[in-house]
Amino acid sequence: MSEDVREDDGRSPVAAPLRLPLDFQAHYLMNQEAWHAYALHFLRTNDAAEEAVHRVFLEILRHWNALLAEADLQQQTWAILRRVVIDELLQDFREELAAMDSGVGLYPALGKLPQRQFDVIVLRYIFDYNTARISWYLGVTPSTVDYHCRKARERLAPVYQSRYGTKEDPK
Repeated sequence: MSEDVREDDGRSPVAAPLRLPLDFQAHYLMNQEAWHAYALHFLRTNDAAEEAVHRVFLEILRHWNALLAEADLQQQTWAILRRVVIDELLQDFREELAAMDSGVGLYPALGKLPQRQFDVIVLRYIFDYNTARISWYLGVTPSTVDYHCRKARERLAPVYQSRYGTKEDPK
């Protein structure tokens, strides 16, 4: 992010940094290290963590003025970080699932779930997170988590029923 600025003699270009709001710069400096550690914990590679945090700060910058009007800037920006990291993590996992064979068609059925239903099912049944933790990660209410879980299980029920010949709800 730079502007093309010529030296005083007008000959060679000099890259000047894009002027960012001072309060945004302070927010960046205050959070960058911790956010990188958070992203690295989940995404496992430095490159993936750096790219995710970069996307987070670009999104924050795009909405900076609106975020400043929020009651809790730190909470709002942390929610953006969580969403970006979890979306990246779950997208990678979704792609891995598509390539796997469960023998009963469960993995392809999981891959066809709408995004929120997929996220909730993976976080609940694969990562073993409780409703409160899923709610926190996804930035939705616990009742919304339960709704998406219920709807996803309804969509997955035919796969379960075809394998086990029962009408019981898979849990």
